[in-house]
Amino acid sequence: SFEQLEESTLDLIVAGTDDIVGMIEGECLEVPEERLLDAIEFAQGWIRKLNALQRELLAAAGGKKKWDFVEPEENNDMADKVESFIAADLKEAIVVKGKFERSEALSAVKEKVAAEFTTEDGEADPEAKVAFGKVEKKLMCEMILSQGTRTDGRDLTTVRPITIDCGILPRAHGSCLFTRGETQSLGTVTLGSKQAEQRVEPLNGEQYWSKYYLHYNFPPFSVGEVGRYSGTGRREIGHGKLAERAIRPILPDLADFPYTIRLVSDILESNGSSSMATVCSCCMALMDAGAPMEKKVAGVAMGLVKEDDQVAVLTDILGVEDHLGDMDFKVTGTRDGITAFQLDTKIAGLSRDIMVKALTDAKNARMHILDVMDEAMPSSRTEMSPFAPKIETVQIPVKKIGTLIGPGGKVIKRIQEETGATIEVDDEGMVFISST
Repeated sequence: SFEQLEESTLDLIVAGTDDIVGMIEGECLEVPEERLLDAIEFAQGWIRKLNALQRELLAAAGGKKKWDFVEPEENNDMADKVESFIAADLKEAIVVKGKFERSEALSAVKEKVAAEFTTEDGEADPEAKVAFGKVEKKLMCEMILSQGTRTDGRDLTTVRPITIDCGILPRAHGSCLFTRGETQSLGTVTLGSKQAEQRVEPLNGEQYWSKYYLHYNFPPFSVGEVGRYSGTGRREIGHGKLAERAIRPILPDLADFPYTIRLVSDILESNGSSSMATVCSCCMALMDAGAPMEKKVAGVAMGLVKEDDQVAVLTDILGVEDHLGDMDFKVTGTRDGITAFQLDTKIAGLSRDIMVKALTDAKNARMHILDVMDEAMPSSRTEMSPFAPKIETVQIPVKKIGTLIGPGGKVIKRIQEETGATIEVDDEGMVFISST
């Protein structure tokens, strides 16, 4: 129930069949990897019961047969011809370093295929185009499974090089430029008074005001595209919410840091896992702003290549490994446990062995990233930005709230006019006094 969720350390959603997991999403308060796996297995038992209920419903509805679906025949002959024609060139193009350089090399090979395989009217054969994509995926997966080498030359568990620049925007209350490989996030923090709280109108229950929120922006130029930036979409909402959940457990208590916190991540370039770069940049930006945080949180995206019994779990995946691979598993956490996660697969599902391997490698990668973050900034700054508002809190008895406000707000308005400070009081008698 919602009441139980308030006290719970784990909020987990699992979707799957009787035997395998297809999707998970959720947040938790530094839960160990083993505990998360136990929770997923526990959920699997209830998924089986729900699936059985669906089958009962189907039988009660007359047990109608499924539609006869005839799979379109694949033109394996075309795939074989394309592979024999450009296999050598494609293998060279796949391992070109750099996202755009690799894209250009692949485009050159694709044009070569288009010129070789044409229809009667001289146009590029669409079947050859489809076959090219299949051959590209096949050769990339074979390289990973047989050699343990990825398109950028890394092994399966290495994290791309990381650079961190804190305080890069002197006018912002806190900022951090986090770069991992060809993925870069600029995290910024704006600190506000109680007036800056965000109103939330949930589907269940009454509206409330949130003192913490995170916004994620993914402009077209971050992936080398020219296009109109039309604002918040599915991607921005999903990635922003995941990063917001990841950082929430490590936020300082209101008594220690009585600010409304707005985090913004602007993705400046992207080649896989920009939401996980967001977690890191925004965490460091908070420390740059002087928020008294005892822990750091980091995130990494895990991938998978599976062919029959051959399995390779990939750490810190590239965009192409997400596109052509079989899994995208994002895991965030501190040194003490997981804080948020999101998994989707393109195959029939995942076994526990694969989940164990993915979570183990994700933990190792997270520790490495946290080490780099510790080097960049061991602890939060002791002084806040001179541009940030200063907030003091005073606790008064609840029965004195009316006296402070005065008839028609007369007293509190007079104090604000005389001092230039902004004064707000909540229902519990906590008074927030903010000023530049």
